[in-house]
Amino acid sequence: ALGSSVVGASAGQSPAGTAPIAAVVNGTAHQALFALAFDGGDGIAVGAGGQMLASQDGGGSWQAVMPALTEQSLLGVAVVSGRAIAVGQAGLIFVRDASGVWRPSTSGTEERLFAVSLNTDGVAVAVGAFGKVLKSVDGGLQWASVAPAWAEGYTEQGLEPHLYDVKVAPDGVITLVGEFGLILRSSDGGQGWTALHKGEASLFGLDLRVDGVGYAVGQGGVIQRTTDGGATWAEVESGSAANLLGVRSSPDGHVVVTAMRDMLASDDGLSWRRIEWGDFGSAWYSGVSVIGAGAAENALVVGHSGRIVRIAR
Repeated sequence: ALGSSVVGASAGQSPAGTAPIAAVVNGTAHQALFALAFDGGDGIAVGAGGQMLASQDGGGSWQAVMPALTEQSLLGVAVVSGRAIAVGQAGLIFVRDASGVWRPSTSGTEERLFAVSLNTDGVAVAVGAFGKVLKSVDGGLQWASVAPAWAEGYTEQGLEPHLYDVKVAPDGVITLVGEFGLILRSSDGGQGWTALHKGEASLFGLDLRVDGVGYAVGQGGVIQRTTDGGATWAEVESGSAANLLGVRSSPDGHVVVTAMRDMLASDDGLSWRRIEWGDFGSAWYSGVSVIGAGAAENALVVGHSGRIVRIAR
């Protein structure tokens, strides 16, 4: 159920839509939001201590989901066609059905789950610590491991890497990123995996568009870019040395990247500029979503102190 109070822009902040960049939600110093996801106007943000906020108006206003589902941190979230999945510490998975009710789901692991992706057919994949990859074919109700056989050469000495982000395409192809610069892909539902990229820098965020353009971002300002749906990747110069945490792009090519003490944007994914505002240069933001199109496009980012900030196009 949603809490009755609407969480909006704090006093002294410009209301959303009236300034190029504006804080929509200001939390407290001990709060943190790690991820958010949108499907049209339906949005969910999740964070430390089980905090969950929901929006039905494209992020203009937010309500706390009450009662809280857990006291442990929620680290990833996906929203598609009215269904939503949130994942977090200790293998936690919660599923929201079409009626809006959240229920726990059994993951079969106690490792942290960092991210989850869901497509319109109900195929969902969650990834997490020590190489965990879980798949559901019923919208998150039941889960099974589809992790690569890590001893077969995906990593040196068969190490089980932390996996930080994942995308499930409309056709069920799974792409994930993580430690050691790993970008892995499965075209058969997780039965077999191909390593598309390896490197030194961990990759924390992944975005793949339906037109085949995509980005993976990570440590030390690393940005990997693909134009063929993820089959091949090439590094582009970001101009930043920050740890890049999240990335989203719009169909017309505009890209926003969140980071530790930085925030980047690009109109083509090849040349990048720093977004200068408020605490972007001194604090951290991780989750990012891009909603709307053209002149009405906005990016929403979440991060420290339970903050949600809107960045207008």
